Amino acid sequence: MLRPLTKPAPALATALALTTALTTTLTGCSGSDAATAAFPAWHNSEVNVVSRMVAGGGVVTATSMKPGGTLETVALDLATGRRLWAHPATMAGRLPGMGVSAPALTEPPGKGAVVVALDPARTGRWNATVVARDARTGRRLWTRPVHSTFGPQSCGPYVCLSEHTALSSARVVVLDPATGKLLWKLPGLAEVEWSDGERVLMLRLAASPTVESYELKTGKLQWQQPIEQALGPGIDLSGGWAFGAAGSDLVGYLAPYTDPRTKKLTTFGLFSIKIADGTVNWMRPSVVRVYPSGNPGFAPVVRPVDQQGAYGGFARLDSGTGRVIGQIPAASVPGSGWWLAFPDRMDKLGFLKHAAKGSVFDLTTGQAVPVEEQRGWSFCVTDPKPLPLKGQAPGFYSVAAVCEYDLATGRRVAGSPTPPSWFTGSQDGWRLWRDEKGGAHAVNDSTAEAPGMYG
Repeated sequence: MLRPLTKPAPALATALALTTALTTTLTGCSGSDAATAAFPAWHNSEVNVVSRMVAGGGVVTATSMKPGGTLETVALDLATGRRLWAHPATMAGRLPGMGVSAPALTEPPGKGAVVVALDPARTGRWNATVVARDARTGRRLWTRPVHSTFGPQSCGPYVCLSEHTALSSARVVVLDPATGKLLWKLPGLAEVEWSDGERVLMLRLAASPTVESYELKTGKLQWQQPIEQALGPGIDLSGGWAFGAAGSDLVGYLAPYTDPRTKKLTTFGLFSIKIADGTVNWMRPSVVRVYPSGNPGFAPVVRPVDQQGAYGGFARLDSGTGRVIGQIPAASVPGSGWWLAFPDRMDKLGFLKHAAKGSVFDLTTGQAVPVEEQRGWSFCVTDPKPLPLKGQAPGFYSVAAVCEYDLATGRRVAGSPTPPSWFTGSQDGWRLWRDEKGGAHAVNDSTAEAPGMYG
């Protein structure tokens, strides 16, 4: 009953050896944490967003799929949802299990926001071109050819770019977003998991993976923490991973992977480290993250798994301490045919049965509660189809959408209520999400800053 992970990477071993049809309204966000108030909101139905949406500098950017299966980078006005510009996009060397890459959006000091994405422009032995554009106008600022890449990422005021990921010369370069100038580089494969104006934390994708902190301006290594120190030996990133910030800490999750040779599960679980020095705060080995649920750094919900692969009950953890703050024993879990559903505040856990009566439990007491009038958010589609992308490897999926359900009947709640903040996250008071048709939505309800389910 668990949602497939966003980064199952079976090919990692090889890598290692939206004028628009627009509705702009002031709307009451029924179904949100502030259900009775009216907030600025918009919906752009002319895009088909397939990646995460990223906001900054008054702009929202994402990767959208066109009817023919090609990709484009789109930029929307954050205040209104109005389309600002769009340009063709591609992926070159990204692993399907990592999902469709989102553009990087960064705000260099004293300059306007910059969007960096991958264009399908081939040059000689280079398979694509990294292009930086002014976030509001789409004006090209600089280009950089690349052989293969997992895609650009923002890291503080800079851009971090994995290059030549399919080659032995794989590296990560840190670039000035205004000029494209190389600031510093790092050999090997790595992914940005957190950054601010001073430092960047990267997951080194290696046989013995580590989380490492670098000074942003110089690239000086500040600390490194082997993940084995947090979860134990037997680490393999092929099952996938996810990270999220919890105040001054970074919470990481490694998913299980069955080793094809030994048929045994690799080491997996949750752990927390201090952003300042990499010290391990707490660990929860042998638990899997459930879907949908909050980000690892914000209201994670997990299930324990024993060495035989048998699942236990459900537990919500405090991301700051790793302690259990609510749980449902294994004996209370219904037999089969259900999908998880959580209300806005994640104080209850529902077992959704489509077009049938489900069940609900109080996460604090672990006791069953009457299912009548109980609602919960679950995936709109439980059997998603891979995206029909032109010229890409099969197996890419769009970022999932959630819908609200009446758990007493198993049917969707009418209308289009705003998903809860544990799913959307919030940045500068804005919450962004895609619906099941790929339409882009936003609401500014001044929700406190928090990471969404997908980061």
